[in-house]
This record gives sequence, C-alpha cells and structure tokens, in this order.
Amino acid sequence: MAILIEAEVLIQAERRLFDLEAWLLSQPDEEFKLAAVTVAELWHSAERAAGPHWERRQLFLERLLGVFEVVPYTRETGVDHARIWTDLEVSGQTMAVHELIVAATAIQTGSAVATFNKRHYAVVKNLTVIEPK
Repeated sequence: MAILIEAEVLIQAERRLFDLEAWLLSQPDEEFKLAAVTVAELWHSAERAAGPHWERRQLFLERLLGVFEVVPYTRETGVDHARIWTDLEVSGQTMAVHELIVAATAIQTGSAVATFNKRHYAVVKNLTVIEPK
C-alpha cells in the first residue's frame, strides 16, 4: 500500500520541525506519493512567501516533486470525493476541502494518509491514517 504524505507533514519538514528524510528511511518497504491537491497547497504557500522564503520554498518543492510521484485527481477520485463528502454531510460531519480531496485520492488508490492531523481524517470510513514519528 502506498502512503500519501499530507501537506502539513511536508510543511513541518520544510521548516525543519520534522525529519522527513529519517522517517522515510525508517520505512524502506513503503512507497510514498503526493496527491495533486497537496502540490497545489504547497505551491500556494510558496507563492505567498516573500523574498528568501519564496526561493527556499520553491527549491524545497522542486526537490519534493523530483522524488515523489504525484497522484492526479481523476474521474474516479471525483466519484470517491463526492461519496465521502456526501457521507460526511449526512452524518453531520465536515472536513477541510483539501483534506477531503487527499482522503478521496487515498481511498481511490488504496493508499494510506500520513498526517499530523490524524483526528481530521478519522471521520472518513475505511481510510488508513498514519501519524509520522
């Protein structure tokens, strides 16, 4: 099973608050990927940065994109997205839009989600959530 790395994990790594490389190396048998929406979140963060922060973030993102496969938002992802969204609405629960898309991408591809926001994803049925340590 692949593991989709959620944006907050990568942001913490970029800020040197989390050792992403050590965590990845501690799991040599795993395959790590990024959801396309995660790329959008990270680029948005880079585009909003000023001066040297912008350059540092852009370089960090370029390195990430050179290492991780990006899983696209497909028709099938859209169907899972709508199903999860509806299930949450019916049960009176909500989820941030980008997290919902990451969850749908994970469900559609049979992947887990690596996040520091485990409780945000706990509302999605049949989703494996991993908290990096």
